[in-house]
Amino acid sequence: MVSPEIIEKIKAVVDSSRNICVFTGAGISCPSGIPDFRSADGLYSRKYSQKYSPEEMISHSFFETRCEEFFEFYKSKMIYPSALPNKAHEYFASLEKSGKHVSVVTQNIDGLHQMAGSTDVIELHGSIRRNRCMKCGKSFDLSYIVNSVGVPRCGSDNAVIKPDVVLYEEPLDEAVVNSAFRAISTADTMFVVGSSLAVYPANTFIHYFKGENLILINKTKTQADILADIVVSDDIIIVVEQLEKSRQ
Repeated sequence: MVSPEIIEKIKAVVDSSRNICVFTGAGISCPSGIPDFRSADGLYSRKYSQKYSPEEMISHSFFETRCEEFFEFYKSKMIYPSALPNKAHEYFASLEKSGKHVSVVTQNIDGLHQMAGSTDVIELHGSIRRNRCMKCGKSFDLSYIVNSVGVPRCGSDNAVIKPDVVLYEEPLDEAVVNSAFRAISTADTMFVVGSSLAVYPANTFIHYFKGENLILINKTKTQADILADIVVSDDIIIVVEQLEKSRQ
C-alpha cells in the first residue's frame, strides 16, 4: 500500500503534465506473466544448461554458431505469445487517450505497450513481433516463429529468419537511441517503471531528462533513486490501482 500522500503527489504531477515520457523495464510486464531477468526468480537466476548461461544463449555469437540451440531457448524462454497488457500498460495508454502526449521508451521486447493502445513506443531492444529473413528481408510475424520446428526458415530461399531483437554483443540501433533521447529530453515529466537501471547503456538515458518531475517506481531500490522527485518501492500494479481509485 502506497501512502495516500504519495498517490496524490503523482496524480497532481500527471494532471499538470502535458508531455510525459515513460521509461519501462521488465518489471512492468511481470504481472502479465513474463518473467524479469535479474531478480531472484528472474531468467538469469535459473539454470537451463550445464554449459551455457542465459546471457550466452541470447548472444549474437551463439545465434551464429549454435542457431538451433538458440531458438530452442528463445522460443521456450523469451517468447510469451499469450501474454496480454496489464493495468500498468493500460494506465499509460489511457493518459495518451486523455489528450496528453505520452511517449514510451521501453527495454522490453514483448509489444504489450502497443497492444494496450500506446502509439508512440520506442523499443530499445527490438520486438519479438518482428522477424526478417536474413537473405531476402521478408517479414514474418510472431506466430510463424512460434509454430516453426527447429530453426525458422524463409519459404522463399530457406535462409534463417532472425528475430528483430537486440542480442548480447549487438549494438542498439542509432536511430532508435536518438528517438529515445528526444522523447526523454523534451518531456516535462518522466516515469521510470519496473527497471533496475542496471543495464548499460539504457541506464544512462535517465540523465537526458531535463524536465521538472522524475517519478521512479520499482519494487527494489535503484541507483537512480537519489535523482528522483518521487520514489515508490512497490509493485506498479498497486500504484496504478490506487491512482485509478483516486480518479473516482
